[in-house]
Amino acid sequence: MKAARLNAYDKKNLALKIEEIERPRIRPDQVLVKVAAAGVNPVDNMITRGEVTMIVSYGTPLTAGNELVGRVEEVGSEVRSFTVGDRVFGRLPLDAIGAFAEYAAVDADALATVPDYLSDEQAAAIPLTALTVMQALELMGAQAPGTIFISGGTGGVGAMAIPIAKAKGLTVITNGSASNEQRVRDLGADRFIDYKTEDYAQSLSGIDYVLDTLGGDETRRQMTILKPGGHIVSLKGVPNAAFARRIGAPGWKRLLFGLAGAGMDRAARRLGVTYHFIYVKSNGAQLQEAANLLAQQRIVPSIDAVFPFEDVNAALDKVANGRSRGKTVLSMRGGAR
Repeated sequence: MKAARLNAYDKKNLALKIEEIERPRIRPDQVLVKVAAAGVNPVDNMITRGEVTMIVSYGTPLTAGNELVGRVEEVGSEVRSFTVGDRVFGRLPLDAIGAFAEYAAVDADALATVPDYLSDEQAAAIPLTALTVMQALELMGAQAPGTIFISGGTGGVGAMAIPIAKAKGLTVITNGSASNEQRVRDLGADRFIDYKTEDYAQSLSGIDYVLDTLGGDETRRQMTILKPGGHIVSLKGVPNAAFARRIGAPGWKRLLFGLAGAGMDRAARRLGVTYHFIYVKSNGAQLQEAANLLAQQRIVPSIDAVFPFEDVNAALDKVANGRSRGKTVLSMRGGAR
């Protein structure tokens, strides 16, 4: 089968090589998925540059790709949740990625059934972002009738976060470009802040939860809008000691992450709030819950571009340069930019 492979980490060259490799064999608890489409994410480029080795240490050669949609081709002897022909999607387990390929052997408990109303390309855009939102809300202990601020809510994460947060009974505030206001209001946002005319850090206070999609200096600014006891989950901040404990990191990594995140933890303590860092993991049951919530409103993710599998490097480049206004997707059946 064909697979897009990383043969060596390279901080300057993000190119993968399409190679012929043996079709994977499944374990009793896995299914073989014939891949129809795969989402392309910033984390795919981070892995290629070797930027996540402290969190997950991948060896090379490595078949790239973190999320997929496809049909079940073969079922392991212990699998009861899926049968041959089922259309499934999922975020692949951290230690067993490989979505950029014609076939993938996937743990059955990492997969969920795709809602019928979604195309393969649309479904491929969902697992990472939907699971990120579900796991962030869980980490914060988010409960109705709390209020959440989703920074940069006009992007791909916001498009998933807003309807899911609304479905869980939260009041949703977000910010972004005015040209996208109606789109995020249609997703359920209760309040929209135009970042060019209004500073959220001046306008907001007493917020229960923050989902930080911006990182950098904005993470600390977003802490200031929380009420005492509030929680912020950052997708682009720095890992801290709590994150290391949560992923079961060895002692030396806990020490390093603790040092890296000490500044954020101190800033949070001064304000009486809690800082969390998240690196999304596979969870089929959680993805199914998110899929069911999205299906109730027939939410369709924004797709910026669909590339044929052979153009995987062009897709990675588009994501790396931040030119996407929605999700970039690889199609195994071909696609058009």
